[in-house]
Amino acid sequence: MTKEKIIIYQLLPRLFGNKNTNLVLNGSRVENGSGKFSDITHKALREIKKMGVNHIWYTGIIEHAIAEGYPEHGILKGNPLVIKGKAGSPYAIADYYDVNPDLSDNVNERMEEFQELVSRTHQNGMKAIIDFVPNHLAREYKSDKNPKGTKDFGEVDDKNKSFSATNNYYYLPNEELKLPQELQDKFPNQQYTENPAKATGNDQFSAYPNSNDWYETVKLNYGIDYLNGHAKHFDPIPDTWHKMKDILLYWAQKGVDGFRCDMAEMVPVEFWNWAIGELKHEFPDILFIAEVYNPQLYESYIRQGKFDYLYDKVGLYDTLKAVIRNEQPARNISNCWQALNGLDQHMLRFLENHDEQRIASRFFSGETQKAIPAMMVSTCLHKGPAMIYFGQEVGEPAVGESGFSGDDGRTTIFDYWNVPEHQKWMNGGAFDEGLLSASQINLRKSYAELLQLGQEPAISTGEFYDIMWQNTNMNSFNSDRIYAFLRHTKNQKLLIICNFDSQTQFPHVVIPSHALEVMQIPRPIKISLTDKLSSYATTIGTEELINQGVKLEISAYNSLILELKY
Repeated sequence: MTKEKIIIYQLLPRLFGNKNTNLVLNGSRVENGSGKFSDITHKALREIKKMGVNHIWYTGIIEHAIAEGYPEHGILKGNPLVIKGKAGSPYAIADYYDVNPDLSDNVNERMEEFQELVSRTHQNGMKAIIDFVPNHLAREYKSDKNPKGTKDFGEVDDKNKSFSATNNYYYLPNEELKLPQELQDKFPNQQYTENPAKATGNDQFSAYPNSNDWYETVKLNYGIDYLNGHAKHFDPIPDTWHKMKDILLYWAQKGVDGFRCDMAEMVPVEFWNWAIGELKHEFPDILFIAEVYNPQLYESYIRQGKFDYLYDKVGLYDTLKAVIRNEQPARNISNCWQALNGLDQHMLRFLENHDEQRIASRFFSGETQKAIPAMMVSTCLHKGPAMIYFGQEVGEPAVGESGFSGDDGRTTIFDYWNVPEHQKWMNGGAFDEGLLSASQINLRKSYAELLQLGQEPAISTGEFYDIMWQNTNMNSFNSDRIYAFLRHTKNQKLLIICNFDSQTQFPHVVIPSHALEVMQIPRPIKISLTDKLSSYATTIGTEELINQGVKLEISAYNSLILELKY
């Protein structure tokens, strides 16, 4: 049986289902609205599935700190001094054992509504991924859903010690937390007291976090004494490890199929080795995806940490962004796979996510079509997963300011807001493209075609061969704006050529004799090349292919995926 390539669709339910178009800057939940679990209907899921998607990453599920609260349901409003935006950051967890009440129609039945969403996802042939945030939690964290007999984080900590292997937090004894002055000025009638101060989430062991720090979060203690040479205290297994393993098991038992692990590199690899091993013993097929930005750590987080996949952000994403913007030559893409030393199949590729700027924004490219060749590379370069972010497929530009999130080309994760171009596809819940322009419909079709290519055998399970080394110095091949490579299995051979230029290109593409040997194509012989996305077809002999190359025509910002047959 052919292994299915993982294609992920990331969405924030709070934004995905919000139909409100009349919004107020810094608006409240009542003023601006919030999407619900129930907005992600069977129809929505069927349409997402049709694009070639088989996994959905639901972002912002676990309960995080919010400003307004639901006092009538026992959920107190949060202190705005330690909350980013009115809706709060999905990465400042307030209760690991609960879901965000903003996403429910009936707050008292919020967990049941989430489980119904997981069930709908499964019924439509897809798997559900959620965020796991292990490094830090909200300053006002308090679980009212802890399993019986378990203590909450920090409940039995010795707060007189800056570090103890049995503590859940790091403390600054005899120091009181001093939040940034600009926060005090913004909320003059609010007070927040924390004494002794706890270390801040982004490894700030100071009582004076600044506005660029993750000041709304507290760093969790996994047994590393950061202030004494990063000494490790892992025997006996720290309490935080047990707590986190139990949380992962809790969600796996709810039917969640995988976890995208936030800032995984800030948590010791030894924990992941232990925890993922424990989870996979009980749930062998569960997925673990790590947000890791340091390439020096890739090997250890895969081999020792047991992660299935890692973010390919500082490699392929950064390079493709620069190529799209014509700041780097397309041939630099080769550097990305070369630097991975064989880890390609473990890399998750993407062009957008909640942290990054929208391609259509003026901060990135401003033109949606420019992303198409890059998406071809992201999807087809290797066996690992490809991901698309909701709204990307209809060219959402993230224009304007929403509140805490400024006008920076990103879709806010901190505010009650909408995603206007996505709303046009949603069309009041019909999910029928009814309000999209012709160009948006074509863009969405292009993304669907590319994502569906992921299940071609040569893409999902085949080997990779980069032919840029043979073509870069050819006069008729513009390696500044064209990237070409092969994917192949015993029964399928694909030549993929991507044009990042604003002009049609007419390259002569050479396939080296070594590549023909590797693909076990005999010589001399005639080869037919047929594009899988159009009616384009041509025929060439192997000797001409090796020496002169096949002459092709590739329109602006487009790609050819040519199947070789003989």
